[in-house]
Amino acid sequence: MKRYDKVTPVSTRDLLFGECESLRRVQEKLCRLYARHGFREVMTPSLEYCDVFGSSYGQVRPQQTAKLTDSQNRMLCMRPDCTVPIARLCSTKLQNAPLPLRLYYNQQVYSTPREHSGKAAEFSQAGVELIGGAGRESDLEILSLAAESLRELSADYRLEICHIGFFKALMNELQAPWEVKEQVRELIGQKSYATLGDLLEGYASQSAAQALWVLPRLFGGSEILAQARALVEGGEAARALDDIEQLYLELSRADPGEHVLIDLGLVGQADYYTGVIFRGYLAGIGEPVLLGGRYDNLIGQFGPARPAVGFGVNASLVAQSGPATGETKENTVTLALTKGRLERKAVEMLESLGYDCGELHDKGRRLIFHLGESGLQVILAKAADVLTYVESGVADIGIVGKDTILENGGSFYEVLDLGFGRCRFAVACKNGDDLYSGYNAKVIASKYPKVALGFFEEKGMDVDVVKIEGSVELAPILGLADAIVDIVETGSTLKENGLQVVEEIAPVSARLIVNTAAMKLKKEAIGRVIAGAERYVGEEMK
Repeated sequence: MKRYDKVTPVSTRDLLFGECESLRRVQEKLCRLYARHGFREVMTPSLEYCDVFGSSYGQVRPQQTAKLTDSQNRMLCMRPDCTVPIARLCSTKLQNAPLPLRLYYNQQVYSTPREHSGKAAEFSQAGVELIGGAGRESDLEILSLAAESLRELSADYRLEICHIGFFKALMNELQAPWEVKEQVRELIGQKSYATLGDLLEGYASQSAAQALWVLPRLFGGSEILAQARALVEGGEAARALDDIEQLYLELSRADPGEHVLIDLGLVGQADYYTGVIFRGYLAGIGEPVLLGGRYDNLIGQFGPARPAVGFGVNASLVAQSGPATGETKENTVTLALTKGRLERKAVEMLESLGYDCGELHDKGRRLIFHLGESGLQVILAKAADVLTYVESGVADIGIVGKDTILENGGSFYEVLDLGFGRCRFAVACKNGDDLYSGYNAKVIASKYPKVALGFFEEKGMDVDVVKIEGSVELAPILGLADAIVDIVETGSTLKENGLQVVEEIAPVSARLIVNTAAMKLKKEAIGRVIAGAERYVGEEMK
């Protein structure tokens, strides 16, 4: 029997010496700051009953929580979030305390990250909650404190703000099924311009659909507000823009540098947040280090309703990155490019945009290339690695097939369908076979087990999926599987091996993806790359 007495659990680690000191410095900076602003510390248990994180609260997904049982077999979970337990605390022990309550915390948070993502299952989070404070004044107090928190950690930071009321007003106007609206929310959050446009094409006559299609692109400075106002005619949407404008002006006056941005596409947790939403980024870290917003409906789930706004900082992520002393090299962009099938067309695109791709034509065994004096650096990698490099932030942008994205997922913006590398996911079986007859569970062979399983689950079919790395067409021929799920271009390989396409699953093509932090920290440089790629796609479609 294998023993696990010398290793830590998956996605956890020991901290030694300097690592402990770095984390403690970050924690102490933040806690001193919060105390100076009149916030008082609270601590909640590392273990909570799962009922505390009910599905109605929207902040925590059940599959992301580490669970166990107590002595009476009641379900417990390791604390996956600090805000929800504080909401419970405010509705019980602090229910009669005078308002507003200014609370801060410095605690461990536990989750179950995606396998092999490199994300931590345990990290330190420091943050504040302002309970009982309603209106713009409270929002400004917390936003100002969020900006000050980022400044304490680095001179090079960005704070982006949004108001969920703008998105909700547009969604209330959109005449579409709930399932479509949920897809719209996800695609806007991913800045998936092309896929969102395809989804909303059937609703193009509605002004709300036209506004929602533009929404992922509405991020930047005050000019964004004028563009957004042109999309709406008063009502809740306009009032949300008024709130954002006032907050943006106040924050910009306090910090005249270009540290504050507006992003009207921050819609990831529309059910949880009720007003202002914001995120914070630091140079050299490829994901948000600060998350926050207004959540007026949460505390009412535990007791008397109270308005609330707050944020949390991932102190572990900041400490692990080391001191951020340098400025972001805004004109330098790293592109991760998929080797092989997509490489040739991507290089063709870059050359048509005026980039010097001489090094890419004479690669040798090198993997990193500089495109002249453009500031664009290219790294060559396998498809799945492109996702990893972009998600982690070591690459700012990437070119990868939609098949890889569907199979592996990840946290990044999918901004453009580049149009080349077109093929399709399809289900195929031997000629003459009826895949959908009979009662036995079918065996499906695929290089893409996640895509295959998801497709048949939606059809309500029980299947067993076998992962194949090589020629997947062999599996039904040799009797290993009843059918395959694979990418198909012309279908000639299937025909030559006696197979037929039964059903198409999804179209596949090359996509341009962007790291979430780089999109804000290198907005101008990345914007130029995206604009050039859009011109290329437009020319190719003529």
